Amino acid sequence: MSRSERLLDLIQCLRRHRRPVSGQALADELGISIRTLYRDIATLQGQGAPIEGEAGLGYVLKPGFILPPLMFTDEEIEAIVLGSRWVAKQPDQRLSAAAANALAKIAAVLPDDLREDLNASTLLVGPPAHAIEGIDLGVVRQAIRNERKLGFLYRDAGGAASQRVVWPFALGFFDKVRVVVAWCEMRQDFRHFRADRISALNAIDARYPRRRQALLKEWRATLDKPRGS
Repeated sequence: MSRSERLLDLIQCLRRHRRPVSGQALADELGISIRTLYRDIATLQGQGAPIEGEAGLGYVLKPGFILPPLMFTDEEIEAIVLGSRWVAKQPDQRLSAAAANALAKIAAVLPDDLREDLNASTLLVGPPAHAIEGIDLGVVRQAIRNERKLGFLYRDAGGAASQRVVWPFALGFFDKVRVVVAWCEMRQDFRHFRADRISALNAIDARYPRRRQALLKEWRATLDKPRGS
């Protein structure tokens, strides 16, 4: 591994840690000595990377730091192209357009040889599975970002309808269906709502009383609990 690749890997490691992480933990993750890690940290700081911390206390990369994507492996380029092409074929028009725009922005800052690899990727996405949504998922995504409540009419598998007010915090994308993951005020519990069974969607201008990340963490914990018979 070249030194430039090692420095890039160090940046990526720091990005994965939202809290300060010890130099030894970073060195172990990268497979380098602690002395090399300290030198690399100093090099990146000297080049303007906003890395805070010091030996013995841990290091953290301040949010908002953008490293120009000048170094991608072949598999990283394939992953970017494949993911973007898949999103671009989904019914959510705003998300589809955003995927195409993001791919164009990445291509614009890549060196010529990598841009050619990006454009020549042979990993193709098949035709969409014609997922039926029935609602504007952009409204759902906006509510999730802003931690706002949603109201809607929901029909269960048997066709029974009920009016719901929920706290949406995640959106699941499956081949043939989209699922809104939320805390339901009526059920006082986490619930999964198929987008094709939602109608009369209403964005409520009221912030729900919990943080989105806290809800997501609690919901994930419920998935790990053993299910009774």
